[in-house]
Amino acid sequence: MDPLRLSAEPITAAAFAAYGEVIETGGQQHVLINEGKCKRFTDLATVDVVDGRAGLSLFQSDLRPLPYLCTLLERHPLGSQCFVPMSEATWLIIVAPDEDGAPGAISAFVARPGLAVNIARNTWHGVLAPVIGSGLFAVIDRIGNGANLEEHPLARPVLIDVPKAG
Repeated sequence: MDPLRLSAEPITAAAFAAYGEVIETGGQQHVLINEGKCKRFTDLATVDVVDGRAGLSLFQSDLRPLPYLCTLLERHPLGSQCFVPMSEATWLIIVAPDEDGAPGAISAFVARPGLAVNIARNTWHGVLAPVIGSGLFAVIDRIGNGANLEEHPLARPVLIDVPKAG
């Protein structure tokens, strides 16, 4: 079966709101600290964990070729997952709403360098898919006992293109 084709759209806070939070400094309130040499942007994401604690891990992902073939979605019922690139990175964020315990219609976003996201608890999403950069990400998510990973192989893979800008 041929894969379903999908074009990733540039991510915005409004377009991504159903799936989690876009984390960026643009347009956010800040306070000056460190003798006025540093802007602090406070509380930009809601780390949501059930029965456990928030932890910080590093993920080192291989860069993914484009177009990207998505064959699997996963979700975390016990906690959100916040992905923060550790270098200038362009990466795909693939998400879907839940429909009776399975992924619904898939959406794909392309995140520009300097942007992080917090994927909401129980949101179906693709695996980490950097397309430019080192592939190194800090991930803030739930640490604790219990099953916090559900995987769903796609019956029909999705081939995701990233349109050229301009």
